[in-house]
Amino acid sequence: MDVQIFGTKSSADTRKALRFFSERRIPTHFVDLNERAASRGELKRFAQKFGVEALIDRESKRFQALGLRQASYGEARWLQVLEQDPLILKTPLVRRGKDLTVGLDEANWRRWAAG
Repeated sequence: MDVQIFGTKSSADTRKALRFFSERRIPTHFVDLNERAASRGELKRFAQKFGVEALIDRESKRFQALGLRQASYGEARWLQVLEQDPLILKTPLVRRGKDLTVGLDEANWRRWAAG
């Protein structure tokens, strides 16, 4: 089982996800959003399952700094914004094959590890 984790090293929840899989000796591929943005295809995959709104961290400093509080974009425009500025994503985004989670979701991760 290979797991891909999108996040930043400064995110406590991302570090918890990395530690969770590391403790169970599950190989992970970490994508640091400070170094490389998630592709539009990856973002679409998460958006199809959870909706674009679930991917946006409206409490993040970057979201506030960009002045997006009053923005009312359509889904396609939000995906474009998230692709251009991945630091407003709710992290971690975790993918194992077709299984996806947004944010800290240890219950699902435990299920993955058990199965």
